[in-house]
Amino acid sequence: MLIFNCTEAASNLFSRVHKGKKMTPVEKPPSPVIEDDEPVEFAEQWLVHAITVQRKHVLFVIHIQTRYCMIFADAKKADVKGFIQRFSDRWMNGLMRDALHHDVLQWVGHDSMLERFNESCRQYRLYKRGHRSAQGHIGEIAWIFEDYAAEWGCLPPDEIMAGRFDAKMNHFIRGSKNAKGYLVPDEEMMAHWMRQYCGLDEPGIQAARNRRDEVKREIRELEAAYAKQGQPPQ
Repeated sequence: MLIFNCTEAASNLFSRVHKGKKMTPVEKPPSPVIEDDEPVEFAEQWLVHAITVQRKHVLFVIHIQTRYCMIFADAKKADVKGFIQRFSDRWMNGLMRDALHHDVLQWVGHDSMLERFNESCRQYRLYKRGHRSAQGHIGEIAWIFEDYAAEWGCLPPDEIMAGRFDAKMNHFIRGSKNAKGYLVPDEEMMAHWMRQYCGLDEPGIQAARNRRDEVKREIRELEAAYAKQGQPPQ
């Protein structure tokens, strides 16, 4: 189940007024603190926040456990179904691109993974609830996004460009009390995904991590070699 914990701004964006009455899909949470919720198998806790950039709504969504984030520009008012579809597609596509780029697709059983993912994410809940630590990370990402948007002169024109911004943000090291130190969101989300949806055990996940690290090292060495020659990598 997807659980979207919405800030006040996000709650307002998902709501609408009909005949003078506010209609909202955002519910009261089962507990004030996310970590106090009763454990639910395959439950994914996300924090959602909304801001306005260049007169358009932008949603920032961050995974509580891994701090993996996604940015949805030009979000439509009260369009929860549209948001859920964009969210699911971006999440899946981003992870598959990362797995392909880092040569870990051999650990992803595509059909079984897709079945688990669709079953898990068929249901969702929206709660009005915050998370101080994750909100701090969203604040940093929002500041960077606004700076990029000002430089570009526009918001990301399509999902591909938005996904590239996601990837850049998820490569940054972040602090987390849950991780008892620091983590890299894209690495942690890949491990989480393999554990949750690919059915891998810890040795399998570690093997995928090791291969990912090897490819990252190979990429850095290749980039350094091209830089030394004064040429861009192909």
